[in-house]
Amino acid sequence: MPTVLITGANRGLGLEFARQYAADGWRVIATCRKPAEATELAKLAASHPTLTVHGLEVADQGSVRALAAELGDVPIDLLLNNAGSSGPREQKFGRVDYDGWLTTFKTNTLGPLQMCEAFVEQVVRSEKKLIVSITSGMGSIGDSSGGYYVYRSTKAALNMVMHNVALDLRPRGVTCVLINPGWVKTDMGTQQAPLTPAESIAAMRKIFDGLTLEDTGKFLNWRGGTYEW
Repeated sequence: MPTVLITGANRGLGLEFARQYAADGWRVIATCRKPAEATELAKLAASHPTLTVHGLEVADQGSVRALAAELGDVPIDLLLNNAGSSGPREQKFGRVDYDGWLTTFKTNTLGPLQMCEAFVEQVVRSEKKLIVSITSGMGSIGDSSGGYYVYRSTKAALNMVMHNVALDLRPRGVTCVLINPGWVKTDMGTQQAPLTPAESIAAMRKIFDGLTLEDTGKFLNWRGGTYEW
């Protein structure tokens, strides 16, 4: 039975990832900051015995290390860095919330790297050896329309960090990619988005299934194409 560890699994994309992988018989380690308030995730866990819910704050190194110690030597086929933040309300030139920027940076950029460092041994001992980080087209420097300084910069930084993680872990057989899930109907994406979570996650999972070590370091979109850095 393959195992997936999902961050930010209490809503949106993370919840749908958990739902689909659990339905397909994977062992799902679903994490979120406040499990007691994750009612939809709790319902999912109640109907799928292979899904367990764990508390995790990806921006807190102590929390990340505690989960790694709790899980021990469990092989993790897919480490899915999904948790993220859209950042503070003020992100326009001349009106940037700098404190909010630092908080968002810890979640969107430092958090995924801390997860990779804490769980690399569990990933290496698995069969699939896959790390996927959910990014955004708004993190592309080559395809930017301005504004949204906080969100764009933290995702662009995530892209650079994960590209280098891919280089560092390739000798150990780990495939590490970034993927833009598209514009999805979530709290962050709003109901104006054209894609449902089910559509986006199903498309991305097909891409994950076809990844090999030759794909490591790529910045992909949900259709399987590559993005400008």
